[in-house]
Amino acid sequence: MSITIIPAIDLLDGRCVRLLHGDFDNRKVYDLDAARLAADYAAQGANWLHVVDLAASRDGPEADTQPLLRLLADTTQSVQTGGGVRVEADVQLRLDHGASRVVAGSVCVTRPERFSAWLKSFGPERLVAALDVRIDEKGTPRPRTHGWTRGSPQNLWELLDYYADSGLRHVLCTDIGRDGAMTGPNVDLYTEITRRYPGLEIQASGGVSGLQDLRQLAGTGATAAITGKALLEGCFSVTEALEFLA
Repeated sequence: MSITIIPAIDLLDGRCVRLLHGDFDNRKVYDLDAARLAADYAAQGANWLHVVDLAASRDGPEADTQPLLRLLADTTQSVQTGGGVRVEADVQLRLDHGASRVVAGSVCVTRPERFSAWLKSFGPERLVAALDVRIDEKGTPRPRTHGWTRGSPQNLWELLDYYADSGLRHVLCTDIGRDGAMTGPNVDLYTEITRRYPGLEIQASGGVSGLQDLRQLAGTGATAAITGKALLEGCFSVTEALEFLA
């Protein structure tokens, strides 16, 4: 089964960074120009790019979104972008500046009725529900919100059941325990999601460290793999990934 490779760029104050487990105090800054990096990924064959505006996540309405908007203007591939998406105007702003899809996180868990309304307003192809989960002691995936600092009364399955009739199509699911750690993806998690919800397009995120991880994810039924740190660290290139999966 094929899987789409989506390189990730995390922007913080105009710089490319990676956070470990979402911790702003545990970040690595890369001396890379985001627009050049995006162009390089496109030249290697990546048709999509995933961009997270960490400043918007951290600072809310006071955030400087200009670095993100400049990057959207510069990219040639399709871009999905998230980080700090809280109200409808946040979605509209990004779409107006060239984003193909907008990724919403905490609001999907804390305000599901709001996100459902967005699905009707903008259409399911323009939105991605980003559900970041931590696996509890019983093996149940439980969503975390607000930079992974807060839990949810619902588990992942209850939340996806709620969205079953909302028209939701794209779900980006991150296993928090593996994000930025390059310890391998949670194959069992994505296999179970696609088994329960075959109509969803699942984007797998967290833990990719090598080409075999991508092959494993392709076998889960996930339609896309988000990879950031592995590309930045030179574990493989987009070209190598595409050739390997072909």
